[in-house]
Amino acid sequence: MKEIFTGGSSGAPPAPAALAAKVRTLAPSMTRSMQRVAEAVAGDPAGCAALTVTGLAELTGTSEATVVRTARLLGYPGYRDLRLALAGLAAQQQSGRAPAVTADIAVDDPIADVVAKLAYDEQQTLVDTAAGLDTAQLGAAVSALAAARRIDIYGVGASSLVAQDLAQKLLRIGMLAHAMGDPHLSVTNAVLLRSKDVAVAITHSGSTGDVIEPLRVAFEHGATTIAITGRPDGPVTQYADHVLTTSTARESELRPAAMSSRTSQLLVVDCLFVGVAQRTYETAAPALAASYEALAHRHSPRSR
Repeated sequence: MKEIFTGGSSGAPPAPAALAAKVRTLAPSMTRSMQRVAEAVAGDPAGCAALTVTGLAELTGTSEATVVRTARLLGYPGYRDLRLALAGLAAQQQSGRAPAVTADIAVDDPIADVVAKLAYDEQQTLVDTAAGLDTAQLGAAVSALAAARRIDIYGVGASSLVAQDLAQKLLRIGMLAHAMGDPHLSVTNAVLLRSKDVAVAITHSGSTGDVIEPLRVAFEHGATTIAITGRPDGPVTQYADHVLTTSTARESELRPAAMSSRTSQLLVVDCLFVGVAQRTYETAAPALAASYEALAHRHSPRSR
């Protein structure tokens, strides 16, 4: 049986641009004292960069140990590395390359403001996801998909739409891929997966039982497993060989997490698809050309 993956990043500490995204992603799973530290560094990177570990602990009403634990959870070896990232983030904000976060959508906002706020949040979600994506994990996932005999993809709710999107993309380049929306069908199919197969679980929360269970079954039967999740410390990662972390915008009354999580998930799906198409170009290109031709013929007036 394969060794269980315990989560975490395999690369260098997050770049300054990814710090705010890491805070938004991990804050819900932090203790309240760690959340105070995370909110402080994200809210005032310049001010916090000037503080010693003792100073930040006093500012947030926590302990030095809590500050160090928070830094490590955010992906930095220690507080010194976090301070360097905070200084970099502050410099980006001052130069205008890291714009301030906009306000939440209000019930009485004009539609023009709704469009502007949604556009900004969607853009920031994509930037944050790209900045925080572990490209080593992404490359390994692409390699597994490109060589797969069969690919099963699990997702429920909003994530099921993303699962279907990945499946139809892979099908168009000749891959044997299926999006599993029914929990029972997912498990019964996962039992049949073996070492040459790949199972992909898509869950923003990282704790969706109907997605975790088939991934666990696939994992225990030897398939290569991939998790696309907004919670890199969530239960789903226990059964994932490769973890691809997504970001999400701030959740509000009129903008549930499912909206922004879908945006970031689709970016990861597109990265996977393009990567697989590159690896399998000799077969993928003719398959895409054939599918385009079939659709063009179907919509041609002469075909009616």
